[in-house]
Amino acid sequence: MSLAFLLPAGLAALAALLLPLLIHLARRSEQRPIQFAALRWLRQKPKPRHRIRFDEWLLLALRLLLLVALALLLARPVMVGGASEAPWMAVVPGVDLKQARALPAPQNTRWHWLAPGFPSLDEPAPTVSAPVTSLLRELDAGLPEGAPLTVLVPEQLAGVDAQLPSLSHRIDWRVLPGTMAAGPAPIAAAFTPSIRYAPQREAAMRYLRAAQAAWKGDGATTAAASSEALITQPLPANTRQLIWLAPGALPAAIDAWVREGGAALLDRDTTLANLPATTVLWRDATGAPLVEGAAYGKGRVMRFTRELTPQELPVLLEPDFPQQLRTLFDPPGVAPTRVLASTHEPLTGGPPFPQSPRDLQPWLVLLIALLFLAERLLATGARRAVAP
Repeated sequence: MSLAFLLPAGLAALAALLLPLLIHLARRSEQRPIQFAALRWLRQKPKPRHRIRFDEWLLLALRLLLLVALALLLARPVMVGGASEAPWMAVVPGVDLKQARALPAPQNTRWHWLAPGFPSLDEPAPTVSAPVTSLLRELDAGLPEGAPLTVLVPEQLAGVDAQLPSLSHRIDWRVLPGTMAAGPAPIAAAFTPSIRYAPQREAAMRYLRAAQAAWKGDGATTAAASSEALITQPLPANTRQLIWLAPGALPAAIDAWVREGGAALLDRDTTLANLPATTVLWRDATGAPLVEGAAYGKGRVMRFTRELTPQELPVLLEPDFPQQLRTLFDPPGVAPTRVLASTHEPLTGGPPFPQSPRDLQPWLVLLIALLFLAERLLATGARRAVAP
């Protein structure tokens, strides 16, 4: 444990210590000689040498200490090292606490929940599921290098990353009976696209009908069948995805629907005013763009770059065409976050983290306030004769 200064130049303020010294010397109690007539005829004796003498030495000391504390405050002192290396026992919520408390541990072991803020184990167990892997990394970075770390986990973990964390501490990973509360399961978005087409696009509908049949067969992930009709028919009220196969300008009603949060896949020959810059969303095996898209108001707009014929768009005949088409509308799937705890023991060998120095400024501010209060009480006291 050592003292360091983040701004050593602030120590130059220590030169101000000369001010109270000079003030006390200049304003000390004056001694004026008084001449008596009878003493004029006495033989003069040599005058003793004057010594530098400070009156009110306690007040002077307080003022000097106050200036020293102010100079240290400007230099921003911190305490480096000295963190406790007592063992840590991190308990994942869901572990059987009776079995956890029964484990042998040193008397100075610090018991904490592996939860945001690392609350003490004496507090109630957190009810909100937290990312275990992120908390392990945070705890590893905050502990001193020599502090032993034991982590008690239930048989299944939730909120983990796709790979094992690599930590700087060697962790004693213990699996105990218990169940970790899982977060809310992600709800898969229902894929119920509406299809509106012009009569001249009837030939292209055979490929979209084949895709619809594939979507209907995926009963585990499809909530309802798609609806198709000519462009003269209005959209159902619950429409969230739309495939629009019609040349010409996009109707104002459809334009407004997209801006309010809809997702539309347009024909190659559909025109849209004020279309923002697009990015390629789907390429073929040669890298040529098939579908481009961009955000449009609160929604998304996409457009085929080719006509929907096997000659122009060979992917229409590929077996994965229905899935690729659905991927344009569906958000990316959520990666699984639950694993067996016995298979998720962190690795050792990660880089160590330097310990953050402890800031001493709050304590210095308190000391300055106390010194100032003491100096004012002494400087304005009734017993003082001369106020230097």
